[in-house]
Amino acid sequence: MESILLSPSAGLFSPQHASNWKSSRLNSSSHSRKQCSITCQAKDTGSSEGGGTAELAAVIGGFVANPVIGFSLYTLKTTGCGLPPGPGGSLGALEGVSYLVLAGIVGWSVYTKAKTGSGLPAGPYGLLGAVEGLSYLTLLAILVVFGLQFFERGYLPGPLPGDQCFG
Repeated sequence: MESILLSPSAGLFSPQHASNWKSSRLNSSSHSRKQCSITCQAKDTGSSEGGGTAELAAVIGGFVANPVIGFSLYTLKTTGCGLPPGPGGSLGALEGVSYLVLAGIVGWSVYTKAKTGSGLPAGPYGLLGAVEGLSYLTLLAILVVFGLQFFERGYLPGPLPGDQCFG
């Protein structure tokens, strides 16, 4: 977004400068007026510079990982085990990668908060901010369900199929 601002020179509005300008204006033979132009360019908040690919990957990864983790937590709470391995271990792998993606988003957010004093940028259409907020809610759900699992059943299932789950 570009705009042009036409501005008189600094200090034009002081009374002394105004009287000098009037007298020089009357004494000059040409009546040309000089304009100073200033060009301003605002940063477009919809797109970010230098982080577009990482932000897009975080948005896509976050919107896939959060529902997978939600289903995993539901399965853990109802059955005492996480998601089954699935064909060739693909469902279990998706679950594990989803937890890593969530840890990456929350870690990036905490690092950015510590470094800049604010969280992640909103990203295109506010999607990165939405993923950040959803990731914190999912982290809270993880803490609650894992805590309930440990106190009710006395164990947390491991990341690989074992004796207690799918063994």
